[in-house]
Amino acid sequence: MATQATQQRTGAEEVRWDLSDLYAGIDDPQIERDIAQTTERADAFAATYRGRVLSLSAEELYRAIAEFEAIVEAANRLGVFAHLLWTTDAANARYGALLQRLTEWEAQLQQKLVFFELEWVNAPDDFAQAMLAHPALAHYRHWLEVTRRYQPHRLSEAEEKILAEKSVTGRSAWARFFSELMGNTRYPFDGEELTQAAILARLYDPDRSVRQRAAQAFTDVLRQQLPTLTYIFNTLAADKASDDRLRKFPSWISSRNLDNQVSDAVVEALIEAVTARYDIVARYYRLKRSLLGLDRLYDYDRYAPLPAAEGHYRWEQARDMVLEAYGKFHPQMAEIAGQFFARSWIDAPPYPGKRSGAYSASTVPSVHPYVFMNFTGSARDVMTLAHELGHGVHQYLSREQGMLQQHTPLTTAEMASTFGEMLVFSDFMARESDPAVRLAMLAHKIEDTFATVFRQISMNRFEHAMHTARRTEGELSSERLSEFWMQTQQAMFGDSVELTENYAIWWSYVPHFLQVPGYVYAYAFGELLVLALFARYRQEGDSFAPRYLQVLRAGGSDWPEAILAPLGVDLTAPDFWQEGLREIESLVAQAEALVAQGQG
Repeated sequence: MATQATQQRTGAEEVRWDLSDLYAGIDDPQIERDIAQTTERADAFAATYRGRVLSLSAEELYRAIAEFEAIVEAANRLGVFAHLLWTTDAANARYGALLQRLTEWEAQLQQKLVFFELEWVNAPDDFAQAMLAHPALAHYRHWLEVTRRYQPHRLSEAEEKILAEKSVTGRSAWARFFSELMGNTRYPFDGEELTQAAILARLYDPDRSVRQRAAQAFTDVLRQQLPTLTYIFNTLAADKASDDRLRKFPSWISSRNLDNQVSDAVVEALIEAVTARYDIVARYYRLKRSLLGLDRLYDYDRYAPLPAAEGHYRWEQARDMVLEAYGKFHPQMAEIAGQFFARSWIDAPPYPGKRSGAYSASTVPSVHPYVFMNFTGSARDVMTLAHELGHGVHQYLSREQGMLQQHTPLTTAEMASTFGEMLVFSDFMARESDPAVRLAMLAHKIEDTFATVFRQISMNRFEHAMHTARRTEGELSSERLSEFWMQTQQAMFGDSVELTENYAIWWSYVPHFLQVPGYVYAYAFGELLVLALFARYRQEGDSFAPRYLQVLRAGGSDWPEAILAPLGVDLTAPDFWQEGLREIESLVAQAEALVAQGQG
């Protein structure tokens, strides 16, 4: 039995992106020319500047950074094109070969350029402070500041080159193997061979027997692959432990916090605040169990839709809903988002070989972002579109900062995407008068918010247990990893959700644990930040929007706390996270009130 969304056409079947703004195709001769020219530029850059950074004037250092940035952008243009192609068909051998070739080439290019950052990182303080204070370097000041913070963790040039070279056949190779393994895996279900995205979509089916059988089918295949997946997890955890040891990071999360430009203390405050309010999760799921009329709510019931939520949205409806909500906030947001539809910057439909999930790729400043998703017509897909276009608008605006400073830390990278979702959700709620439909929409939002805040922090706790144990106990069995998973997940749900034995191995399919260790808390950071910002927007009205767009335009050109200050945000305030948590609790209270209204 297929879900309603997969039985119907969505209008997104032909919505495929046009990557020709990057390259005309995999056989574009410009690819070879750009590889050769970028290699030549890197060689010339090294010949000109190696050993000379400390003798450069501020103006000369500016020109050197600008050339370094141009080389990095040219390399990224090649790499992102290959990655975008590969995610549309991971089984395509030619796409995989191009991706691997460019991965190896970029590692070699990195070896040619690594001297430049090392000479700056290791420069005497008096030279560094003089450069940071010079007006000629004002544009690159933040990049220079951020780069210099890595001084205690950088190795010699020879050692950095070895690590870059070996990462291609080490960490990068294992991460790609995991992605291709999961991307090519199929799950037998009702006579069909389903992709991961399709089988997991069955967990949102209103028929409990479909959800239960889908969870079983998903688990059965995971269990067959569990020895391989366990080995991949152990290998990459060991690789990270080795890297952290060589770079003298005190804990498994320290490097991620440094990349995120956030202190360990701020992250700990976030984790403590969220785990202290797991009661909100249990409160909601007890309500949902009652609404579904179930004696027990199992893990495969968590995403069961409420009856009024069984809607289906065509692509044109989803587009109009997002653009209308964005336009009400600020016309420029709708204008930018509209280009993604008009200029074929979105790859929307699910199809064989395509990777599951969704993302927005910023590409390079001289081009524009692209959005990738698997649109099946569900309400969640509408919110996913709003989410990824929030990223897209942010990435489009921040291109002004250039390749080295367009990207924000992961913690604030999720801000614009989540804010985009909130705009569309609020517009939904404002237009809908039926209490049953409003309740269903609110349940969607609460569950998505839980997935972004509480679930991500519980997964951070799993990562913490895994990395800590891997460093003290050695290789971990699948049973040991499952023990960590169940402990950290059950802590979140309390007695509101009963976790089945099958659920114990569901840690094994989560790509973030392998591809970006420590990433997951950034989702909670961004969601709680946005909930606090959205409360300010409701209070301030239209005057908030221009300042918000200026924050997006700033990209990663300053410290997060400085960029957010015009919006009245103080990330270091001890009770800052409570603002967002109170907003989540308010959503649950609204759901309870709607239930009472329906029963009155």
